[in-house]
Amino acid sequence: MLSRHANNLYWMSRQIERAENTARLLDVTYQMSLLPYRVIDSTQAWAEPWALPLVINGLASAYYEKYPGPLTSDNVLRFMVTDSTNPSSICSLTYAARENGRSMRGVMTTEMYEDLNAMWLELRSRSEAALNHGGINEFFEWVKTQSHQFRGVTFGTMLRDEAYQFIRLGTFMERADNTVRLLDVKYHTLLPSAADVGGAVDYYQWSALLRSVSALNSYRRIYRDVITPKRVAELLVLREDLPRSLHACMNEIYEILRDLCKRDSMEPERLAGELHAQLHYGRVEQVMETGLHEYLMEFLEKLHTLNDELNRNFLAPVDAAPSVRPGLQAQT
Repeated sequence: MLSRHANNLYWMSRQIERAENTARLLDVTYQMSLLPYRVIDSTQAWAEPWALPLVINGLASAYYEKYPGPLTSDNVLRFMVTDSTNPSSICSLTYAARENGRSMRGVMTTEMYEDLNAMWLELRSRSEAALNHGGINEFFEWVKTQSHQFRGVTFGTMLRDEAYQFIRLGTFMERADNTVRLLDVKYHTLLPSAADVGGAVDYYQWSALLRSVSALNSYRRIYRDVITPKRVAELLVLREDLPRSLHACMNEIYEILRDLCKRDSMEPERLAGELHAQLHYGRVEQVMETGLHEYLMEFLEKLHTLNDELNRNFLAPVDAAPSVRPGLQAQT
């Protein structure tokens, strides 16, 4: 398969997944903004709840260049939903995915492109209506549903060839990246007061995080007890039966790369195998002993290295490829 084609499909799926994850993040930020909270250091960039989407995506500087002055929820929502100058806004991501898809109409099925194009056409009117007339939560649910629908159409109609594998690879690379960022922000930046640890505020913040990755019901089924940081870390990092856990994502990534690399021993397969083994044989006690923040940042760095190797071996050159989101430098 031509590297240009693989690159377009890989990034199309990453952009769709990122648009969904942005909707999830903004939804949970809205829920968290209604609760009492404190931050580790009020001088840092994440001192307001609505700064969290900016910090997670490495967009704080870009936001304040466009919206100087006090940070407001309305401005953050507009910047992260409809702003065409922000490449990580939901509208920008969906447009980019649609353009990548349009260039690959000979590889994608007709149903896939029609679904993606319809999402883009409807998104513009829905997003403006949600921002100007209310109903933002319903809009976020719609974005998530459209992403789920596209994956379903892809699964149900596409030939199981290399093109299909690159679409899946992009989805799980982006999903793993997002899970790291969400978990680190809750654990490292948002803390209840000492008196509230294990209390209502702490519980609702962890509940909001689990809802953002559709894992709250799974947590209750598995643990049947109060929500604790250690169990959340185990669920989102090490459980391979949770679809958005790091372990589940790396299971898929490793299997896809084993298939793409076939008999040739290639660096992407080696790196993916190393990350997979780390999660497969890891224990939550080891994660917590290392420090969850430190563990997650090391994982994110390795994930970015894997993405660079994918560019070198399968996709576009690193300097020509779309950029992954910056790491959480402000938190380290």
